[in-house]
Amino acid sequence: MLAFKLGSPPPPPPPLPSLTQAKKCGRFRVFAGIFKTGAGTAASDDGFPPFLPKEVEKIKDPFARSLAQRIERLPVKVGFSESCIMSSCVKPLIQSETNPVVLLHCFDSSCLEWRCTYPLLEEAGLEAWAIDVLGWGFSDLERLPPCDVASKRHHLYQLWNSYIKRPMILVGPSLGAAVAIDFAVNHPEAVEKLVLINASVYAEGTGALAGLPRSVAYAGVSLLKSIPLRLYANILAFNGISLATVDWTNVGRLHCLLPWWEDATINFMSSGGYNVIAQIKQLKQKSLLICGECDQIVNYKQVVRLHCELQDAIMRLIPDCGHLPHVDKPSSVAKLIAEFSLGDCH
Repeated sequence: MLAFKLGSPPPPPPPLPSLTQAKKCGRFRVFAGIFKTGAGTAASDDGFPPFLPKEVEKIKDPFARSLAQRIERLPVKVGFSESCIMSSCVKPLIQSETNPVVLLHCFDSSCLEWRCTYPLLEEAGLEAWAIDVLGWGFSDLERLPPCDVASKRHHLYQLWNSYIKRPMILVGPSLGAAVAIDFAVNHPEAVEKLVLINASVYAEGTGALAGLPRSVAYAGVSLLKSIPLRLYANILAFNGISLATVDWTNVGRLHCLLPWWEDATINFMSSGGYNVIAQIKQLKQKSLLICGECDQIVNYKQVVRLHCELQDAIMRLIPDCGHLPHVDKPSSVAKLIAEFSLGDCH
């Protein structure tokens, strides 16, 4: 049963070993201007990139504010568009000897989902990227590209091929797990390992939603970004949230305030969405499955089924945790990802 508590959000998690300690161990080097920031991404006076909706200034969560200030847009050339897509992400400050960790996000979300866990991964000395999946997040989609599954996959590959260029530990929470599986099956050379968090991978696409009349679809999508519905989603997603975490709702819907969000979301929904059921048994990469004990969205039995169907997988349960462990229990998730990346998660 979901505990709905009054009061303040939970205190910040204790830090992992510091960057200084990790550097002494020789596990990474600090980037020094390797990448060029995309056009028009210079930070404003308050530290936020100017392409973010102005409502970002009202967010109080210090972790969200800090990560938002690091969001950049990188030009990504794709085959389905004449111009580059200025693609939003958070780039690493360090280059690790181990392969990079690339963080995807849930359905209709953004890289800000990783606001609590991302700094802990950096503190552990990992080279971490937080990437917005095409059609969501804060990329510039004014010239609306297709946002179907194939386009999302191609965009992610082009970003990887242009900037990351090494096999990655690809992390996908919820529907992001389907994004990760689809990508790993189609581009196995780009993925060393997978981390799937409360994986939502047994839905057969968007189903009947794909055939809705456009007027009905737009009405539904407009409701999707409403504060009451987003707040309700948070109540389902977290195990023990507070009224003060209404702020988290504002973080989660910030990308919905961009002018092309509705069109991009409709484009994805009408395309049929993700159906990766047949791809699961094709995965050859070693996988870590992270499961929240109190997840009210993805049934625990589905995670067990996934564990049985994958060729090489281990599963870890996080106690007293809901659908978004990387927000709810960032210390636990960061520790599991770090150990798995370094080859020790037994």
